[in-house]
Amino acid sequence: MGDAKMETFLPSYLQNNGLIKGIRDTYTSFSERRAALGLSNPGTVENVNREVQNNVFLSHFMFSGLRADISRPLSVSPLFQYSHSFSMGPQGQPPYGFSAIYGAPRVFLQGNLDNDGQLIAKANYQWASGFVTKCQTQIAPGQGQAMMHIDNEITGKDFSASLKTLNPSILEGSLTGILIGSYLQSITPSLAVGFETMWQRVAMNSGPETALSYVARYKGSDWVASAQLLQAQSAINTSYWRRLSDKVEAGVDLNLQFTPGMGGGGLMGGGLRKEGITTVGAKYDFRTSTFRAQLDSSGRLSCLLEKRILPPIQITFAGEMDHFKQTAKVGLAVSIEVASEEMMNQAGPDATPPSVPF
Repeated sequence: MGDAKMETFLPSYLQNNGLIKGIRDTYTSFSERRAALGLSNPGTVENVNREVQNNVFLSHFMFSGLRADISRPLSVSPLFQYSHSFSMGPQGQPPYGFSAIYGAPRVFLQGNLDNDGQLIAKANYQWASGFVTKCQTQIAPGQGQAMMHIDNEITGKDFSASLKTLNPSILEGSLTGILIGSYLQSITPSLAVGFETMWQRVAMNSGPETALSYVARYKGSDWVASAQLLQAQSAINTSYWRRLSDKVEAGVDLNLQFTPGMGGGGLMGGGLRKEGITTVGAKYDFRTSTFRAQLDSSGRLSCLLEKRILPPIQITFAGEMDHFKQTAKVGLAVSIEVASEEMMNQAGPDATPPSVPF
């Protein structure tokens, strides 16, 4: 079918050209061998260690103080809901925030506005199957507090590619901002390798800076290992995730950074100082609750418990203790989902909140 499409697309005088025919046959043979390998999509470079960082560790879940979230879904298909957030305790966190979400099969919109006047807007659009553009804008009171982030992601059967821009601008006569391009390719059903390159130019009076990073990911039957060589941070990151049972997961992460220091590189120093941190975590899934815990080599012990009391009510408890600094943080959150009687009757007694697209 690929040959028929190419012959239809090409002009008649090129269909029998020897060079074009050789390129076509080579591409067809390569595509057939590639499909015969049975490769799957490896994910993105940004989430190469997603099982550890997103599922097991507490990086995206940890908080402190008191928090209450009240959300009300108005529609399921398309998804439309709004929520009110109240918090107290930690500095830098607004006491009140309002957010609204709209989601359709190809469109996702989200807006957050707090009492300090900070606005965060997100918009995702799926141009085609496997091609999504994500935009995020942040506007806050004060000069120089605006930010724009545009991300284009292409997801193939056995690869993922993305191009990100942060605060792009040509108002100074040339391009400034940050550009990040990444590519991750499955080589075998278990192994995937990729890279990420960054170009940065803060202003026209400063020269551009570039950095190149390499990543690798290996997936076993019930375990995943990944490694990253990060040139921009002068660091090496490795992680290992394993599913111990149907309800128990565990992960280990090692981050080693090399920074200039007085490491004995001559009379003036100039050696490299190595700083590393190791984190071990576990996740337990119960019938109506989830418990996460992690401990790192800097002496920080963290835990988080999510408990769903009723289908619309969830309570979250978070705690962190730093043994070396002798400090502790505690957080308690209550999430309430208020749905209309008509929506609850349609969903049923065991329904869960609708998932957000993308």
